[in-house]
Formats: sequence, C-alpha cells, structure tokens
Amino acid sequence: MERKPSVQANYNAMGLIGFSAKMAAGLYDRQISSWRKNAAALQEKVFRQLIKKGSRTLFGSDHSFGRIKSYHQFTKHVPVRDYESLRIYIDRVIAGEKNILWPGRPVYFAMTSGTTSGSKCIPITRDSIPNHINSMRIALFNYINSTGKTGFLNGKYIFLSGSPRLENLNGIPAGRLSGIVNHHIPGYLRIKQLPTWGVNCIGDWERKLDAIVDQTIDRSMSLISGIPPWVKMYFERLLERSGKPSILSLFPEFSLFVYGGVNFRPYERKFRKLIGGEVDSLEIFPASEGFFALQDQFPGNGLLLIPDSGIFYEFIPLDKFHDSEPERIPLEGVLTGVNYVMILNTNAGLWGYNIGDTVRFISKDPYLVAVTGRVSEYTSAFGEHVIAGEAESAMAEACRKTGAGITEFTVAPLVDNPDGKPCHEWFIEFSEHPPDLEVFSRELDLLMRKKNSYYDDLVKGNIIQPLIVRVLSAGSFARYMNSIGKLGGQNKVPRLRNDRNLADILISCS
Repeated sequence: MERKPSVQANYNAMGLIGFSAKMAAGLYDRQISSWRKNAAALQEKVFRQLIKKGSRTLFGSDHSFGRIKSYHQFTKHVPVRDYESLRIYIDRVIAGEKNILWPGRPVYFAMTSGTTSGSKCIPITRDSIPNHINSMRIALFNYINSTGKTGFLNGKYIFLSGSPRLENLNGIPAGRLSGIVNHHIPGYLRIKQLPTWGVNCIGDWERKLDAIVDQTIDRSMSLISGIPPWVKMYFERLLERSGKPSILSLFPEFSLFVYGGVNFRPYERKFRKLIGGEVDSLEIFPASEGFFALQDQFPGNGLLLIPDSGIFYEFIPLDKFHDSEPERIPLEGVLTGVNYVMILNTNAGLWGYNIGDTVRFISKDPYLVAVTGRVSEYTSAFGEHVIAGEAESAMAEACRKTGAGITEFTVAPLVDNPDGKPCHEWFIEFSEHPPDLEVFSRELDLLMRKKNSYYDDLVKGNIIQPLIVRVLSAGSFARYMNSIGKLGGQNKVPRLRNDRNLADILISCS
C-alpha cells in the first residue's frame, strides 16, 4: 500500500524549500545593490557593448557605428524611430537575412498588436532572451530577500498569459512573449504551474477562463500573476462558481500577487474586496521589447530601473517629443517629476526605438520610475494634453473618496456636445456604483483640475464645461475587446483617446 507523506514530512519539505529560496535570494542582493548605486556607470558600459556589437550589422554600417565614440555622436547618427520607421530592417530580418539589426538571426519573434503600428514582430536574440527570463526570477528572489517571505512557494502558481503555441516564421519560432517565456520555465517550477499546457493554448478567452477555473478552483494557489483587469475576471468567475465569499477563503495560501502592464490603483479597492484580506503584491514593468523595471522595496513607491540587462535607455520630455529635433537625455541627465517618453537601444537590435511608454522618475538615487501611460494615449482636443497617469490617479482618488469601484474606464473628447459646451466624456463601467453619480462626477472633475493646470484653465475660462460621466453596462469593455479579438491575455484597454472612435464603439457595446 502506498504511504502518503506525513504532515511532518510536508512541513519539513516546505521548510527546506523556503530555506533554499532564501539562500538563493541572497545571491542576488549584490546585483540589486549595484543597480541602486551604479546605474549610470552600468548604462555607459551597456552603451559601449551595444555599439561594439551593432557595428557588425547592416544597421550599424548604415549609421556609421564605427565612427561613434560618444552618446552625443550616437544621437547625431541614429534618429528616434517607431516600429513602422524601423520596419525596412525588421522585414529583412523576417525574410531570413542575417546581421541586419543584430549579429546573426533572432531566436524568436515576439508577436504583438501595436497601438499605432498594427501587428508587430519584435526580434528576440540569444543575447536578449536572458533579460526576459532572468528579470522575473530576480524580481521574485528580491521579494524573498527583502521580506523574508517564502509562503508563495508552497502552493501552485498561475500566470494568466497568452498561448505558448508558437508558429514558424521563416525558421524562427514566433508568438506572444508570454507564450515564449512559458517555454523557458524551469522544470522545478513547471510542476507547480497551472493551467496545463493544453488549457493555455485555448485561443478563445471565455473558454480559456472557464477551463482555468476548472483546473484551479480546488487547488492550493499561492502565487497569481497577470494584468489586473483579466485577473479580476478570473477572481469573479472563481467566486461565482465556488460560492465562496472571497479569494482567500478559496485559496488560504494565496500570498503574492504579481502584476504589470497597467496602473493598479484604479483596481485596488475592487481587488481588496474580491481577495477578502491583505496579500502582498509585486509590480513589474515588462514588454515584448524588454523587461525594464521591478519593485525592489516592500512596501515601495516606484520601480527600480534595470540598468545592466542589454538595454540602453534614452528619455525625451513628453512636452518636447513632437518638436522637430527633441532633446534626447541619457539616464544620468533625467530630472524627477518630468514625464518622459522612453526610448530603447537593445541587444535585440532595436535602435533609437520609441516603445510608446511614458515614465516619470520619482527618484534618482536610486533611479525609480512610475509608468504614466502611452505616448499615443492622451486627450488634447482643447490644448490640455491630459495623460493616462493623471486620469488614472484622479479615478483612483475619486473612487476612494466616494466608495465607488470600477471595472474599466476610458476618456474621449466631446467636441460637439448637444447639451452644452465641449467637454471630456468619461466612459466608466462600475463594479461598485457611487451612491451619488453627480457627486462622483464633480469630485473627479476637481481632481483632474488639480492634476492638470491646462485643463483647469479651460474649465475656469468657460472654454469647456466640467467632465461628464457616461455609465456603461456590465461587460461593455469585455464585449468591445472581444469584438476586436483582444479579450484576455496581455491586452489592455486604452485609457485616453483624442478622437471618438473608441467612444462610439463603446456606446454600441453598452
């Protein structure tokens, strides 16, 4: 007869896992310390390594890398580009040519849907893949080292992600980055990972979500990771199916929530209610183009920039970005409190690459950033240039003050307002409706006026009227995302638009 492990044996095994994890975590402490203290010097080293290798490519030849001796010279030879502007080179890489953007050929293509460029194929090279794989490992070990907590290692883990099924693109595997990373999860973690490979490969998000719930509802989940709106849907489906009052009553060992991709503050109140208690969180800043920053303090304010992982960063002040020749600033030249467009130069062959994200430095010692939005996500129909960070912060504070909770929201200009002067129209799907919508709207408008002086001047000058809120029915944003084939996975709803395209679709989906 098979003997089951005793409670004591299980306890000893968990203790050994925790002890081993703490020992391993200590090995990364020196690296994190170096990031905090020597970021500018590490960036200079990365810059010189990139130029040296890049000089052996067609791009390097076309841009005189052999003559580049300084960052100032680099900015003269290499313009800032978006994906479309770099596509002439990327298409040759896809076609199978070698040594175009980086020596050799990529080992993967990360397929992603661009906000402004449609479908994108981002090369991942042998040199760049460690950035994607190791950074998450460092983030988790740093959490252990900083907090002393290893409880999340005891149960099962789930990473809500795209399909790991990869297609062949001229001999190179291609797919969603989260699917690519899935192929590199070490065996000792894979045995604890859910959902199974087959479920992860389901394309339809609603069917996939139901299958994930089936596989996890009776398991001991201790680490849950994903983009907040999709994790929220997972939690709601779990509670609906289980009849439990909270996630912690269903998963008592749940102790760490890992997230990135969107500002968590607007979701915080709803998550606290769904979870039913306090659970530690770890914020990260990954993208198909690289893994850029991670939370290094618990609790912490801002994300520590990773300075030595094959990425050389440049920054352009957002308010100067559309100038004919905007100033480009290396890491050591940034200022706190300024919204910057982040520009990348990577060991995957992205040069002067505008990823589209905006960040604000909240510290230079160490270099800590907050993600403030997207270059393409803004509302400035009246000259106010409201960015996502301002809208998200105002929404979070308005919800806190009024007791409201949201599922999703987006903002669009209403130029031809049949009921009065032009204004901002906020499309909000509430998870918890405010007791008084008029009070909520007024509070939200006041908060926006505090955060954006241009908006405040327009309202005070009676050029535009205070914002209006359009309440959307439950499921409106999910129906919209489903209609464009982006329900679930790593997809995000745009927070701000400078036109009515998304607004008009949402009205029809509500």
